Order: sequence, then C-alpha cells, then structure tokens
Amino acid sequence: MKRKLKIFPIIIFVTIFIMLIILLVIIKSNSKKKVNETKTTSNTKVNDKRKMSIVMVGDVLTHDAVLSDALNSDGSYDFSKMFTYIKPMIEKYDLRYVNQESIIGGPSFKYSGYPTFNAPDSIGDNLVDTGFNVIGLANNHAFDKGEKAILYSNDYWNSKNVITAGTYSSYEEQSDIKVYEKNGIKYAFLAYTTSINGYNLPADKAYLVNIYSNDRVKSDVDKVKDKVDVIIVAMHWGDEYTNTPTESEKEIANYLSSLGVDLVIGTHPHVVQPIEYIDNTLVIYSLGNFISNQLVLGLNPAIGLMVGVQINLDNGNKTINIIDKELLYSYSSSSKDFKVIPFSKLNDETLKDYKKIESEYMSIVGDVN
Repeated sequence: MKRKLKIFPIIIFVTIFIMLIILLVIIKSNSKKKVNETKTTSNTKVNDKRKMSIVMVGDVLTHDAVLSDALNSDGSYDFSKMFTYIKPMIEKYDLRYVNQESIIGGPSFKYSGYPTFNAPDSIGDNLVDTGFNVIGLANNHAFDKGEKAILYSNDYWNSKNVITAGTYSSYEEQSDIKVYEKNGIKYAFLAYTTSINGYNLPADKAYLVNIYSNDRVKSDVDKVKDKVDVIIVAMHWGDEYTNTPTESEKEIANYLSSLGVDLVIGTHPHVVQPIEYIDNTLVIYSLGNFISNQLVLGLNPAIGLMVGVQINLDNGNKTINIIDKELLYSYSSSSKDFKVIPFSKLNDETLKDYKKIESEYMSIVGDVN
C-alpha cells in the first residue's frame, strides 16, 4: 500500500509536466501563426501598388484636303501614313485617347469636311491600328449628319475593341456607366460637349449626344464613384483659337474636381491651353488638334499636344503624375502630304525656327508635372 502511495505523486508530476510541455507547444505555435499573419498583412500593404498609364492627343478633323490626301485611286481611303510617327510613341501606354471630332457617319452620306463632317470608316480603322483605344465622341460636330450618322458611328465603334463615351443609341445605353479595369485599377470614362453647333436634339432622343450640364455629370459620377478608383472625363468646351481657358472652362473644371473627377481631358479650342491641378484633379484644358488642315489658318491650330500621365495607387494613396509632354505638328505641304510630326522629329526645313516655336508653346502649356 505504501509503494502505491509513493508512485502516485510521481504519476501526477509526470502528467503535469507533459501538460505544461503541450501547453508551451500550443502557445509557441499560435505565436508563430500570429507573426506570420502579421507578416502577410504587412506584405499585402507594402505590395499594394498599382499603376495605369494614359496618353492623350486632341482633335481628329478630316477636312476636305485631308480626305483628298487619303483617297486612293480605287476610291478607298487610307490615313495610316499620317500617323507613322505616333504609333511607336503611344504603344507603351495602357490607355490611348483621341478625340474623334469628325463623325464616322456611314457611306449613305457624302464624305465631307468642314462645316458638316462625315469621315469614312478607314479613319477609325487607321486610328485603332495606330494604337488608340479610348475614343471621345462628344463634340460640337457630333450631330452634323443627324441621328442616322450617330447610330452608324456607335455601331462602328462597338465593333472595335475600344472604349468610347459621348454618343449613345438609347437612354439605357447612356445611363449605363461602364466600369473598366486595367492593371487592377477600376476606372470610368465619361465624355461631354457644351455645344452641338446650334442643332437641337430630338426631344425624345436627348441621349444621342452627351450635352454637358452640372446635373448630368453629377448623376453619372454618382453612379460609379463608389465602384471605381479613377474617373476620367473628356470635355469639349471653351472658345476656338484662344490659348487661354475661358471662365466657363474654369468653372466646369472646378465643379468636376469637387465631384471627385481625377483627370479632365479638354478639347475644342483647336489650340493648346495650360495644364493645371485643381486640388487632386489634373486638368488639361486643351490638347489642340491632332490632325487637321487648319494650318491654312496659321501656325497656332497646327500645333497640338500629346500628354502622357501615370496614375498610381499606393496603399490607398492616389497620385497622377505627368510622365511625358510633347508638342505635335499637323504638317502638310500645300494641303497635301499630311502627317503628324512630334517636335522631337522636326527640323528647320520642315518647320522653320521650330525650337523657338516649341519654347513658346510649351510656355503656354506650363511646367506642371
């Protein structure tokens, strides 16, 4: 009996010792797990860096001389030679924007330039082949050929692998603000014009062209602001041939900024205007022309602008930085041989005193980065 009593404390001691060891193993395991979880969370935060790049150019205006220069002997059109310098310059960007101001209205209308434009399908084909994948369609010439041309244009662009905004074929289409994604960044692209050259849209078909109003843009932004990281707005606004933004442009830009728009892309003046930040909104007031025959009006509308920006999301912090700015020259020789030439490819033979001209126009654009 006494031997059993001596063994019992030993058994209790061993049992307690084993339990303590098991407890220590569990505590150590949980501690290691928490450390790993902390490391994982920390790594997630550190690695949550996303970026998306955008390059933008201005107005495509297929004036009669531009159409004539692109016309082939078989009656087809080819504008591709006009953009040979541009393709390699924009291919590194994720999004590549152009303002299609000359509506692709279909062959049932005569192909025509100013004052009522109608461009052949091939201008769109050639722009897409050049690399453009974001197309602004809201502008003062959007209704030049009426509803039929807009419906044709919408069908044409819907057949391409591009993003468009500004003209629509129904109220449902207009109100359905799309959310896109690139490199993990969700974004929306909207486009508006302040004028359609005095035309009136049919009362029951106001969806055909996005006419700007504060209510219209607020409604559109409200639909997507909680679903996207970035909101881009193309604005066709201002007065023609002035390098200074109008008060209306500034008012709209400030309003867009107050709504949380991140990037405003301005066109219509046909000449370059400044770039500025309004709070966290980058505003490009006017990119000027991309291709046109407005050299006949003087040098000013022949000088356009290409701007490349990068949008960065870094652990919840968003920044938009300009990574490239270059002037473009819409060159022609006696209204023939049209070509968009970046200033980095110019010489004095092509444009006399081009360095001085570059300095003058870049001073208008400003040194915002």
